[in-house]
Amino acid sequence: MAASAKFSLTPSFKIPESYPPKTLVSNFLTIPSKSYLKFNPYFKPSSLSHLTTIPKPKFKSGTQFHNRMIRCLFTGIVEEMGEIEQLGASNDGGFVMKIRAKTVLEGVHLGDSIAVNGTCLTVTEFGTQLEDFTVGLSPETLRKTSLIELEPGSLVNLERAVQPTSRMGGHFVQGHVDGTGVIVSMEPEEDSLWIKVKTNKSLLKYIVPKGFIAIDGTSLTVVDVFDEEECFNFMLVAYTQQKVVIPLKKVGQKVNLEVDILGKYVERLLSSGFVDSFKASL
Repeated sequence: MAASAKFSLTPSFKIPESYPPKTLVSNFLTIPSKSYLKFNPYFKPSSLSHLTTIPKPKFKSGTQFHNRMIRCLFTGIVEEMGEIEQLGASNDGGFVMKIRAKTVLEGVHLGDSIAVNGTCLTVTEFGTQLEDFTVGLSPETLRKTSLIELEPGSLVNLERAVQPTSRMGGHFVQGHVDGTGVIVSMEPEEDSLWIKVKTNKSLLKYIVPKGFIAIDGTSLTVVDVFDEEECFNFMLVAYTQQKVVIPLKKVGQKVNLEVDILGKYVERLLSSGFVDSFKASL
């Protein structure tokens, strides 16, 4: 396994005040697509100068991508925790991330979807020994998710997209992160763990007690909602604590949030005047 890499990024123009970067990756979001990042490498055999010029994935002739007529869907049941091996800029201004994994690579194909901490990402490359895979990240993905806080050695939740024969153990998760929340408290109760998360009002309105929510890609049940605090909480049982990355985080760190899609559809129908038009048709 490659050792950890530390690197610093220098933006070419001022970062907006509405987006306060706190991590190594964050400054990358404001660098023009043709700018190069300055790295201080510690891992081998790859040199960081090589990482700054990572070419687009090259696929062998005859490689066939799966034609996904139906958009990918997940259940929120984490299959395994993977480890970030490398992070680097691609030569087209994007960002690539290499993850060590095992279970999610069984039967993998180029173009398959894998949820990384609840974010649906596309496999662009995988190792010949099926021990790691690479995905691309856009600046928008880094802005909208907690993936911006990752670094080599970080653990992430991984889940493959469901197949028609898969059991639906959690709930319908699209892998489209709605936003992030910040952990404000973590309190144990016997062998369980209470966690409270603060988020903005635009997301909190879709979160209801005993409702579904995907947190870092994990299907969980909301316990209570605290509107005045703009918070909600949930509990992790002992088994779940061993299978997901959330307990490994600390107060103040971000988590990805995807609310139940049903609430957004209902809001859309009500705002479109559907109810009034339906009543008029009676």
